[in-house]
Amino acid sequence: MTGADSITVHINGKDRQLPSGLSVFALLEHLELNPALVVVELNREILDRGHYVDAQVEGGDELELVHFVGGG
Repeated sequence: MTGADSITVHINGKDRQLPSGLSVFALLEHLELNPALVVVELNREILDRGHYVDAQVEGGDELELVHFVGGG
């Protein structure tokens, strides 16, 4: 994945190469995370889950992903 078909974003403190054109929802699926169990901070603002499908991930974006896990 190089060139025009990819972008670089900063996720949880690390640079990641991703396909271009992803929504936040598609990004979470790409990372194999359940969107219902993840809180997303996009460029220092917490994103409402209802906007995961509409919010586009752009090159240079900074994301913090916090996912919840169950256990006992």
